[in-house]
Amino acid sequence: MTKKTRIKNAPTWGDATKLVRGGLDRTHYGETSEALYLNSGFVYDAPETAEARFANTSNEEGGYVYGRYGNPTVTMFEERLCLLEGAEAAYGVASGMAAVYGAMACQLKTGDHIVASKALFGSCYQIITSILPRFGITHTLVDGNDMKAWKEAFRPETRAVFLETPSNPTLEIIDIAAVGELAKKAGACFVVDNIFATPILQKPLELGADVIVYSGTKHMDGQGRVLGGAIVSTKAFKEEKLKPFLRHTGPSLSPFNAWVLLKGMETLKLRVEAQSTSALAIADYLSAVKVVDRVLYPTLESHKGSDIARRQMKAGGTMVTFEVEGGKERAFDVLRKLRLIDISNNLGDAKSLMTHPASTTHRNIGPEARAMMGITDGMLRLSVGLEDVKDLTDDLKQALAR
Repeated sequence: MTKKTRIKNAPTWGDATKLVRGGLDRTHYGETSEALYLNSGFVYDAPETAEARFANTSNEEGGYVYGRYGNPTVTMFEERLCLLEGAEAAYGVASGMAAVYGAMACQLKTGDHIVASKALFGSCYQIITSILPRFGITHTLVDGNDMKAWKEAFRPETRAVFLETPSNPTLEIIDIAAVGELAKKAGACFVVDNIFATPILQKPLELGADVIVYSGTKHMDGQGRVLGGAIVSTKAFKEEKLKPFLRHTGPSLSPFNAWVLLKGMETLKLRVEAQSTSALAIADYLSAVKVVDRVLYPTLESHKGSDIARRQMKAGGTMVTFEVEGGKERAFDVLRKLRLIDISNNLGDAKSLMTHPASTTHRNIGPEARAMMGITDGMLRLSVGLEDVKDLTDDLKQALAR
């Protein structure tokens, strides 16, 4: 197998080049597109070869042993993401939630403590407040913008810090660098969910994060086709924490899904930048609509985290959250009237999608937790796609009309 572009010139490449050529590992056939290795197992030319590979499973360069341990297509996806993030290591997994759970569970044990922001995706909230406590892992949730609360939440047994910024669905912005300083002083591992911002708009490692988690299902795929996720970290974290946990628990990323994510990443920068431009225009439009009580978008002057967002993000992102008068009944009426925008709880897609968080993504956490996060019955979350922005605003205008 000839490796023509895996490392050469990569450190000096721009993000767009890394997204197209990063990690490319061509076979002797010289294929243009990345090769898809649809196999679960591998063969060896001799028993000594098998023994040697099993003795060195931390290094895929020496050969692969089993699909759960590694696959050439998955490795290309991991290496492309590493180049984009400027990271030492990445680990592809089956979904975004596999990434969140794996990044936390691989390093925690009974008696450990987590500090996390209150504003969380529904499944992230369940992992921290319901699933990990079953194993004796405690937590403290804080207002993400209250640095005093962050500082006071740390304990001697705090081993991990977790936050989303921008958060789902309220688009809360948290100062990554400030929280990172507190985590570093406490000796805690700082995990950042960067799904909404994507590596195009925000680089948490440069701001003090130790680990980043992604749902490749969202912007990386970008066309609603496959599930996938990734954990970005240091090489030491991957080898000492992630591999021993994930290889034996099995949330493997399928080679086909990794290949789809690789193809999606080629246009990631183009899509995210275009969608962010449209999202800002839509947020501006909604801000002037009388029946809209509140518009949440990171770089709007009205957003309380706008200063931080401009400092740590290149743009406001592809998501717009807004509240309509009349609560759930009115929100459902808006959804029913949509003609172009689809009703869907997915996001980061080329097609614009809208959901009602209180009855979908955050339904199971209950009304008290939703109130704590600021999720109201009149709240709608819009994932802005690649359609003409005028067509999207026209659809919103007719849907919001009384």
